Amino acid sequence: MRGLSDIGTIKDILHRHGFTFSKALGQNFLINPSVCPRMAELSGAGEGVGVIEIGPGIGVLTNELCQLADKVVAVELDKRLIPVLGETLAEYDNVKVINADVLELDLNKLIEEDFSGMEVVICANLPYYITSPVIMKLLEDKLPVTAITVMVQKEAAQRICAPVGSRESGAVTVSVNYYAEPSLQFHVSAGSFMPAPKVDSAVIRLDVRKEPPVITDEEKFFRVVKAAFSQRRKVISNSLSLGLKMSKDEINKVLAAANVPSNARAEKLSLDDFAAIAGNLRD
Repeated sequence: MRGLSDIGTIKDILHRHGFTFSKALGQNFLINPSVCPRMAELSGAGEGVGVIEIGPGIGVLTNELCQLADKVVAVELDKRLIPVLGETLAEYDNVKVINADVLELDLNKLIEEDFSGMEVVICANLPYYITSPVIMKLLEDKLPVTAITVMVQKEAAQRICAPVGSRESGAVTVSVNYYAEPSLQFHVSAGSFMPAPKVDSAVIRLDVRKEPPVITDEEKFFRVVKAAFSQRRKVISNSLSLGLKMSKDEINKVLAAANVPSNARAEKLSLDDFAAIAGNLRD
């Protein structure tokens, strides 16, 4: 269905289906007609490509993806939107809508069943309140996907795409960079949505790595990252001592073996630094 970015069209569809916005689900529908075509293009959707979309809403982005990709599977949590999507996506025979919580869905199984033989990408306009959990699930599940293109809160986008080792970096920066190469694509103003959120958004793309950039014990690596950033204002020796429940002497020995200064700050460490610390931790 065309014209899904038009406020009048949106209000008419939602009124006929008795739909009201849910603040709890962070629902904001796009009314800027230039955003979704650009997102769909950036996602890598095309011939021979399957797309998983998360949170299709009323199907604005879904329409664009269906025009480019061989197949689209849209995962929508709000069951009230299923009949709405049945109407707005009626013209497409290459789309499947699933009423499910993506955080509880077996996406590897979905890909195996729905996208056999296809390259797969993920595209989504993510609600702010579940941005990090969804992104980390998509990466930690080690899905056979080439790229993840998502719209998130502007500040979250800047944090995720900050260079590792810069002042803006955090635990999510390091974690995302372990699995993918993030890049900020473009900004989206708050006025591009109905209802308008209080903050601006940005579209980012995560190009999934075939292999991690460092060789390390993953479980230890992420324990170190979590502990290091749990006390951002403390030097690395203090934050690791508290977060890993180890004595300062033990931590200082680990840091010395990893060639990391004990007075360094977590945000200044590289992926190699975190890997070296993890590699010198005892089991």
